[in-house]
Amino acid sequence: MPKSKILTKSVLTWALYDWANSAFALSVLAVLFPLVLGNYWGDSGSAATIRLGGITFFASLIVFLLSPVLGTIADTGGYRKRFLVFFAIVGALATAGLGLVEKGEWPAALALYLVASLGYYSSIVFYDSLLIDVTEPRNYSFVSTLGFSVGYLGGAVLLAIHLWMLKSPQTFGLENATEVFSYAFISVGTWWLLFLLPLIFFVPEKHSSIEVSSHPVRAAYEELRSTIRKISHYRNVMIFLSGYWLYIGGVFTVIFMAANYGQRLGFEDKDLVFALLIANLVGFPATLVYGFLAHRFGAKKGLYFALVAYVGACLWGIQMTSINEFYVMSVVIGMVQGGVQGLSRSVYASLIPADQPGEFFGFYSMTTKAAHVLGPAMVAIAATLSDDPKWVLLALMPMFLAGAVLLALVRLPATESHS
Repeated sequence: MPKSKILTKSVLTWALYDWANSAFALSVLAVLFPLVLGNYWGDSGSAATIRLGGITFFASLIVFLLSPVLGTIADTGGYRKRFLVFFAIVGALATAGLGLVEKGEWPAALALYLVASLGYYSSIVFYDSLLIDVTEPRNYSFVSTLGFSVGYLGGAVLLAIHLWMLKSPQTFGLENATEVFSYAFISVGTWWLLFLLPLIFFVPEKHSSIEVSSHPVRAAYEELRSTIRKISHYRNVMIFLSGYWLYIGGVFTVIFMAANYGQRLGFEDKDLVFALLIANLVGFPATLVYGFLAHRFGAKKGLYFALVAYVGACLWGIQMTSINEFYVMSVVIGMVQGGVQGLSRSVYASLIPADQPGEFFGFYSMTTKAAHVLGPAMVAIAATLSDDPKWVLLALMPMFLAGAVLLALVRLPATESHS
């Protein structure tokens, strides 16, 4: 691959999968499923919250336990792309199936949501690991953030269509919101499958030379124990994962708690959904520019800037009183949330052994899922200490600061020496 060419066909089609699966992340995880679970499939209020929280935790726990094993199995056979396609298809079909669930059938809805979530999160393990197959180390920062920026645009485009459908069902030949939600789930599944196709045909995969003599599943569990021992020998990987666990826990908590925080401040739901759309629309160009600047000046500098921005957003949120201020915070978060995720992935890719990407990215996914537990735990502690929602933001700030300190101790290879 010529060093001067970054936007190759394989890079663009790899990034397009982020466009495909981000429709699930934004429309289903953040908007559609929580709304329909409480208003149509079951009772609203605490029951819906408990069911949603429980099934999300269960899905994260399963992926947390399986992702290193899945990555190891894929590496031993060189089947990372096949695993990605399998889980993507399973997730997309389960998502479309949600559109067929009848009123009051919350057990069926939870079951399909669990399968869809497992498909989404598991496919990401293999998607992340294919980064090293589509570009060279010097381009990791730009290409990784390109994926996130394209994802933000794709998610925002489909969510905007769904909001249009809700506002004017008759324009789409629908009678009411119930039909809108049904077709919205089906559209997400279709969107996911449609934009998966380019990856199947145009993204290459380097086959691993790793071989196993025993049963693949048994070998995977043996390799999982070995992975933990291996990582202990990579000082930079250990330090980075520790810092990443802290700051990405804060990032995800901001994403998933933003609407709840706004509700506790008394803002209307429609305004909060609009703010979410704003963040994703801003995220597309901002993340693309972020990746370009990081490619020029260094990934670590880009991460430092993002973490400072998150601390600033928390300080801004503490004094917030109006929805317009919430919109401002959404813009700030939209500018950096894709950058911090994309650059974290590129830094990690530059630190790990090139011949075992599935195994090491499986552990990366495992760390990410562990971070999903850390943020909510900090929020719960803050909520116990005070009924004031602004204490939640105070609890998150140390996670960003401590993560930045650990990041400063990471030494990148020569290809990222300017960081």
